[in-house]
This record gives sequence, structure tokens and C-alpha cells, in this order.
Amino acid sequence: MPSSHRFHPPRPRRPHALAAAIALVLGLGSALGARAQSLQELYEAAHGYDAGYLAARASLDAAQYRYDQARGLRLPQVGLGLNAGRQVNNTPGSPSTQTANSNTAAATVSASQTLYNRANEVTIKQAERSVDAFRSDLDAAEQDLILRVSQAYFDVLAAQDNLATARASLAAISEQVASAKRNFEVGTATITDTREAQARYDLARFTQIQAENDLTTKRILLDQTVGRTSIVPKQLAAPLAMPALVPAHVDDWVARADAEHPLIRKARIALEVARLDTDKAKAGRLPTVTLDASYARGRAEVAGSSGSGDPAFPGTFPFNYNTPTTVGQIGVNLNLPLFTGFQIQNRIKETLVLEDKSQNDLEAARRGVVQLTRQLYYQVGSAGAQVSALEAAESSSKLALEATQLGFKVGVRVNIDVLNAQAQLYTTQAQLAKARYDLIMAGLRLRQASGRLMPEDVASVNGLLLR
Repeated sequence: MPSSHRFHPPRPRRPHALAAAIALVLGLGSALGARAQSLQELYEAAHGYDAGYLAARASLDAAQYRYDQARGLRLPQVGLGLNAGRQVNNTPGSPSTQTANSNTAAATVSASQTLYNRANEVTIKQAERSVDAFRSDLDAAEQDLILRVSQAYFDVLAAQDNLATARASLAAISEQVASAKRNFEVGTATITDTREAQARYDLARFTQIQAENDLTTKRILLDQTVGRTSIVPKQLAAPLAMPALVPAHVDDWVARADAEHPLIRKARIALEVARLDTDKAKAGRLPTVTLDASYARGRAEVAGSSGSGDPAFPGTFPFNYNTPTTVGQIGVNLNLPLFTGFQIQNRIKETLVLEDKSQNDLEAARRGVVQLTRQLYYQVGSAGAQVSALEAAESSSKLALEATQLGFKVGVRVNIDVLNAQAQLYTTQAQLAKARYDLIMAGLRLRQASGRLMPEDVASVNGLLLR
């Protein structure tokens, strides 16, 4: 590229350009902090917006209504029937002639109460356990929502940190470019120093553009997750004070996971439902007993005439009557299947096989949860160690940069050494910021894997943010 098209940074007016750039970034963050949103606030907003969580809650409500429907099998079934009709009767060619028109109307109330039906009782129990299964799904959806909101939140913070680091690095390299140019002009440095500094500046500019684009992408994802726009998350408080991991032993986390993890709970419920299916299939051999009763009241109105049909006794005799009718009945019905074409026997065999499947599904869920819980437990420990190591590396990198800058001033170090020391410091700071967010997320994932993740944990993490 011709030199006329390359960036030529101006001569700095103050010796502390790096400090000024960092102060500018921090000042911008403080200005945004006045209207920044906390993790707790965004989580509560996502509660009423996230489609996955709302769908799980609707499924639970529907399961509750299905359970209420099933309980109706224990209650009496009552019905009302109404009927009305007209009948015309004319028999002129018979030995005795009769012509009659009748109008009838009646109302019938019928009731049926199940006295014994084992299949109905099993169906009610299955509907009840289905509610518990969908409640497990809702718990899993809520835990997933906590993780997605937290991950999107800290991704934005990490992107902001990367952008701040890129801007500070660009400002520092700009100062080194200007210094290299001054030294070249007075003859104390070669053109190589200037070109190396310029190359570092161009790369730093590219890095800043990438960081800006990444921040925009992360903000869009956070906005979409919680249903808001232009979100500015609060920064982590410094220094970061992470609470101790409780319980401290991995076996305690595993035991809790086996008892409370939503996936295991749902698999355990599925096994219970499969066993109830076997009971229902066996109930096909048992009798059912119902109490049936009905009561009908009506009225019949008949008008007509009748005759003997004998010529010796000609003439007809008219008649007309209107009379109420009442019919009532009550009885106990017993129904016992004797032969059903082997349907019941084969249904029992099918449900027993499905029991084995559900048992294996439960065991697979347990093994998967236990394995993930153990992995995440050690991942939390590793993440904590990485944060400690990077904190020490950051302190060492600062000292190394100060020493290199001093050596450059006295002539024992060259410009590229300063650029390398600066790059090392900024890389370490970016890694440290990300390691802190990863540590927080590892703790949340461990709680999810063990079935312990609850809305109260959002409040706990929220306490790590600036007030």
C-alpha cells in the first residue's frame, strides 16, 4: 500500500495516551451503567416472553385438566332424555275395525354410578402421574431458560470486554507507532521498527472491527432471548468474590442429581405409568359393576273409534282418553368378560415389554446425568484454577510491560519488545474476563446437571454484579 494511503498517527500531546483511552472506556461504561439492566430483571422479563417456557407451562395446565377429566370416571353420570311422537292406527279390513290417533310425550332422567372398575382407577392414577411428568418438563424448561438468559447476558459482557481491550490496545499501539516514527526521524531507530509498529496497528484495527461486530451479534441474541431491545447489562463487581462450592464433595452432587434432576424424575414417572399400564391390562380380566337407574314421566293422548266389523252389529264406538305415564327402574349390572380373542393376554405381554423399556430408559437417564454432573463438578474446579492463574498472569504481564517500556526508554529494548509485551497483557486480560464468566456459567451448569438450579440462583449470581 502506498504510504499516502496508510494511517499516520498524530504526534501525541500527552505521554499517557493509554491511560486516557482506558479512562474513556471506563467512563463510557459508567455512563451506561446508570440505565443498565441486571440479570434478575432480564430473567423475569424472559419468563413472560420465552416461547419454550410458555409452551411447557401450557402443557402442564393441559395435563391438569386431563387429570380432572379422568377423575370424572368416579362420579355419577346423569342424563336427561326428551321424546315426543304421534301414531296413526287404521285397520278397516280386519274383523274388528279401529281408527286411533295417539300423541305421546315423555321426559327421562337416567343415572349410572360405577361401583367397581379397576381400569378406571388405573386411568386416574396415570393422569395424576402425567401431571407430575409435565411438571418435570416445566422445571427443565425453567432451568434451560436460566442458562440461556445467563449465557446471553455474559456473552454480551465478554464482547464488551473484548471491545474495550481492542480499543485500549489500538490506542497503545498508536502511541508506539508515533514513538517509532519520532525515533526514526531523529536517527535512533530503523525503518523496521516503524513498519513493525504499523503492522501491529493495522492488525489491532482489524481486531477492533471484529470485536464491534461480535458485540452487535451478542446484543441481538440477548434482545431476542428476553424480548427487549437496546439492553445494557451490568458489569461484574471487582474484585469477583465467588462463593464456595457447596456441597464440597462430588458424590453429594451426584446423589442429589439422582433424586431431583427433572430428566430422571420424568423417566421414573414414565416407569410408574408403564407399570400402571400393566395393571390396566390385567384389569381387563376383572368384572365391572355399575348401578343404573332411570325415571320417566310422560303423557299419552289417544282419540279414535272402533267397531266389531260384523254386519249384524253395525256402527262404531268413539273413544278419547288422556292419561299420564310413569316408569322407574333401578338395578345393578355386572359385566364379566369370558373370552376376548386373546386380546387381554397379548396386551399384558406388550405392557410388560414396555415396562422393561421404561426401566432401561430410567437407567440411561441416570447414567447420563451422573456422568455430566461429575464432569461439570471438576470443570468448576478447573475454571476456578484458571481464573486464579490468569489473575497472577495479568499481574506478571503488567510488571513485564512496565519493565519493557523502561528498557525501551533507556535503549536496551526495541519497539517490537514493547508491542509484544502489550499484546501479552491485553490477551491475558481478555482471557481473564472470559474465564470469570465461564466460571459463573460452569457453576450454573453444575446446578442444572444435579437438578439444583432454581430461580434463587439467578439472584445469587445477580449479587456479583455492580449495584
